[in-house]
Amino acid sequence: MSIETISLSGRKKVVSNKEMTFFERMYLIAIVKGLMITIKHLFTRKVTIQYPEQVREMSPVYRGQHQLKRDEQGRENCTACGLCALSCPAEAITMKAEERKPDEKHLYREEKYASIYEINMLRCIFCGLCEEACPKDAIYLTTSKVLVPSSYEREDFIFGKDRLVMPLDIAMQNAQLKNAN
Repeated sequence: MSIETISLSGRKKVVSNKEMTFFERMYLIAIVKGLMITIKHLFTRKVTIQYPEQVREMSPVYRGQHQLKRDEQGRENCTACGLCALSCPAEAITMKAEERKPDEKHLYREEKYASIYEINMLRCIFCGLCEEACPKDAIYLTTSKVLVPSSYEREDFIFGKDRLVMPLDIAMQNAQLKNAN
């Protein structure tokens, strides 16, 4: 068995270098096919949404802005394990872990916490891999329609813990909803 016959994926294709005919070299058939597609689209009805009156339905797999969760007592769930940063294909997440001090027990659940947690929204591709990699369910992509606001400064797109951590009142509402169910 030679190296040329081995295919790891099983999708090996044999490429032929046959001589093209005169019409194939002129690309007339390809141009006519492209024009036919363009003409077909000219006569189809356009899908227009009248925005203020009609709101476009969001996809069921829509992923909005990131948020760091808190538990029912208001403590941050993140333990700075770094799995979200490792799983991020765009390398948009950076964090720095620190040990919890005895007087900070009411702020963090575990002995280790993320003192710096930043997401560069210019690099983020909103793939949701950070959400799937987190063992403590600390980060998630919201379903809110609030998008990353526009700006002229690069620093405005680096979201720190001040913009990522869930507000305390929302964490308490979530705890009440869990207890009611």
